[in-house]
Amino acid sequence: MSMDGRKHTLLLGALMAPAAAFFLAFWLLPMARLVGVGASGPQGMGAYWSVLTNQNYLTSLIYTFVLSALVTLATLVISCIAGLFLERNRFPGRSLLLAVLTFPLAFPGVVVGFLIILLCGRQGLIGDLTKWLTGEKLVLAYSLSGLFLGYLYFSIPRVILTVMAAAEKLDYALVEAARTLGASPLQIVRDVTLPALGPALVSSGAICFATSVGAFGTAFTLATNITVLPMLIYNEFTNYANIPVAAALSVVLGVVTWAVLALARSVAGNTVTVAA
Repeated sequence: MSMDGRKHTLLLGALMAPAAAFFLAFWLLPMARLVGVGASGPQGMGAYWSVLTNQNYLTSLIYTFVLSALVTLATLVISCIAGLFLERNRFPGRSLLLAVLTFPLAFPGVVVGFLIILLCGRQGLIGDLTKWLTGEKLVLAYSLSGLFLGYLYFSIPRVILTVMAAAEKLDYALVEAARTLGASPLQIVRDVTLPALGPALVSSGAICFATSVGAFGTAFTLATNITVLPMLIYNEFTNYANIPVAAALSVVLGVVTWAVLALARSVAGNTVTVAA
């Protein structure tokens, strides 16, 4: 190797050293430790298998993924409609409306959970209204229904911004061409708009799913009849001191989330990024 080549290699190594050290110290070593702790209990590596064979763990896993999938689907539908409308129309108060729609981005999960309690808890507005109308108080906050509303609340703003950014780049000449050829509004949405927004919807949907799967603050605030995986991990670690099982559940949660993001990245290209 020439002198210039060795200098280039040394320079490259010096530039990569901080990133490599960060990756080793803050990702690889903690993950290796987490995997090791998960296999350190009486079951050994069987702790990972127990996630799928233990009825309690499996039920929590299914509830978590089904809830996150429903939140993602509802978020994509609502955000796509709202995002396209806001991008295509200019009207007085549009900026204020957009600011209000994205305001939940400033709230941590605990605050979102408290808002859901004020909306549909035992002393919530919906409960008071339904009691006045029917004589029965409707309480949703402390169940998966309340958690669904909470996750939907903080997921919509992220996806709306992504949809609006993608819609801004949409070639409206294609829409006009389809309209000229006699396509109905539904056909235009199906054959032109949605395919153009496809990568953005896939990427934002994957991030929405991953965020919902791992969200803890809202679930912790509403935790009465909720058995989602983050709460199960918390209970195993804090209340039962079952650290190996908590670690195994954490690894499974991380692997599934990573798999969803990897699949979305393969479908949507490099548009899938980590949400703030």
